[in-house]
Amino acid sequence: MPDLPTPQDATGAALFAECWDAVLSYADLCTVGPESAGHLASEAFAAGLREAREAGTGPGAARRPARLPRIPLLLVAVRTTAAAWEESGRGDGLDPDLRLWLNSGHAARYTGPPLGRPVALRGLRDMQEPDAALLWLTEVEALPPHVVARTLGLDPATVSDEVAQVRGLFRDRCRRNHLDTPMDARCRSYARLLDAVHRSPAADIPGDLSRHLATCVPCAEAAACLRPHGGGLPAALAGGVLGWGGLAYLERRRRAAEARLAAHPGADPDAPARPGAHKARMVRGALLVTAVLVSALALAVSMTQGGSSARTGAADGDLSAGRPVTDPGFSLPVTAATRPASKTPKPSVSTSPRADRATRDPDPEPQGTPSTTARPGTPRPSTAEPPSCTAVYDLVNEWTDGFQAIVTVTTDRALDDWRVAWSFRDGQRVGQMWDAEYAQNGPRVTATAADYNKSVAAGGKLTFGFLGSWRGANSPAYDLTLDGRTCALKTG
Repeated sequence: MPDLPTPQDATGAALFAECWDAVLSYADLCTVGPESAGHLASEAFAAGLREAREAGTGPGAARRPARLPRIPLLLVAVRTTAAAWEESGRGDGLDPDLRLWLNSGHAARYTGPPLGRPVALRGLRDMQEPDAALLWLTEVEALPPHVVARTLGLDPATVSDEVAQVRGLFRDRCRRNHLDTPMDARCRSYARLLDAVHRSPAADIPGDLSRHLATCVPCAEAAACLRPHGGGLPAALAGGVLGWGGLAYLERRRRAAEARLAAHPGADPDAPARPGAHKARMVRGALLVTAVLVSALALAVSMTQGGSSARTGAADGDLSAGRPVTDPGFSLPVTAATRPASKTPKPSVSTSPRADRATRDPDPEPQGTPSTTARPGTPRPSTAEPPSCTAVYDLVNEWTDGFQAIVTVTTDRALDDWRVAWSFRDGQRVGQMWDAEYAQNGPRVTATAADYNKSVAAGGKLTFGFLGSWRGANSPAYDLTLDGRTCALKTG
């Protein structure tokens, strides 16, 4: 697994959290496997980060040329890094179709003279960076309006109106750039007609113009940018900025956005509370109710025993063994042995993106009432079964209120899917994860395999990383399990 970019400050961490998923997604399209994708994404992210910092600092920062917003800037860095791989003899790690594209005349359009570049790329560069970022996040990344507003610091009530305005602004920039593009007499005549047709949404496209757009790539690209209706703007943006793989990237981002919405269908878009706060309140309430029931059950057992020292009722799971209820060493966990047999426990509702798998093979949080001598946050006792896996929790970097960690698990048995779970002692929260999907319920975090790394051979390793936040203390994870089985855990 390649080394991931390490944020050096809060700005780098924020950029990593916002853009890494998109960078890795496009890098995966450009390469032949996950390892190559990780190397390409890491190199491209480092190069894009340097470019962003150089453009935003220094004495000439106020007069710097227009540049792309952060996500498309880093995606272009992926394509540029891939081209550098091909030139330096490392192209065997790239997708064969991409290599053909890089060695054709198509790639030169994106790096050649500015007036010959795609209209969408030039139009996006000509916009103010906040307007261009709003357009990209809405049209290509397919983020909901409330998420876009939170990311860019906008008013959620007016973000839809602002999106409509930047769409119009983008079309104006593309119209001007298209008319400024060097073209032959035939394209020049159709450029005027194309402008006139798209200024009147009700007008029909003449047959000769339609035939010309079917054979002329630059004019067709301009038409997609100028069209006020029809939904072609996202494809025009992705294809115009990225070139190769633009439409495939667009489809991936839309599926990712749909998966996020499906995972949190009832989320309040304007709620300022941290993610999982409502669930945490529900868990605390459930634990309180459980504690009351356990106390009542223990009292009933004590009264039934009448102080006898004989061990009776073993068939019903009586664990008191004649002890008084107030014995400091007494602890009655809520298990199948102590739960009344006549009542069927209600199934819990999972909010994980992979709720179906979590239901089949749950990894619940520690349950029960701790003894009066137990310290909160103490790991659960290990089972008698020896660990079938080893895990390393590596704290890669830490700053004032955040940290980066990597989890590596070595399994003794082959896996065709996997789920890793662990707990935090100090209230840490996971904010971004790569090479896995995650859900967090209070202190318990569950990471599930991505589509491309489900299979692990016996004796093989699975690795994923994440960014998190902490306050007060940041002790390592504990009680790590693989598919519900305890792993021997080392911390680094």
